[in-house]
Amino acid sequence: MSTNDKPNSGDENTRKVTLKKRLDDFGWGVLLITTGTIWLVPETQIPHGSWLIAAGLIMLGLNAIRYCNRIKMSAFSLVVGILALFAGLGEFFKLNVPVFAIVLIVIGACILLKPLLEKDSNSPTGHGWCCSEQEEK
Repeated sequence: MSTNDKPNSGDENTRKVTLKKRLDDFGWGVLLITTGTIWLVPETQIPHGSWLIAAGLIMLGLNAIRYCNRIKMSAFSLVVGILALFAGLGEFFKLNVPVFAIVLIVIGACILLKPLLEKDSNSPTGHGWCCSEQEEK
């Protein structure tokens, strides 16, 4: 294989940016069409939780496509998609799911875990929290 046959990293980045934009636009389009369709159908004919289930599946599906194409997944839409899916399934099966309490726990956990998961170039350990006993100079 010659060097001309290999895709340029710039071309790959452009492809990923273009695909990410198309996926975002597609997701919004599908979500709006789904919402409008659910609003048009009489409420008695739509099972409870349908919109939340659909929204969750759309967000999780888009993240799956991003993952398969080696595009960074959206942590926000991943978490919101999971929560929406569980909340919708809870409504569908008439379970009393404490969604607000779960959301608060997830937000708190994200706040606590974010510094541990992010890399900080200013930290001697390369992580957000320094666990070493070295003092900063």
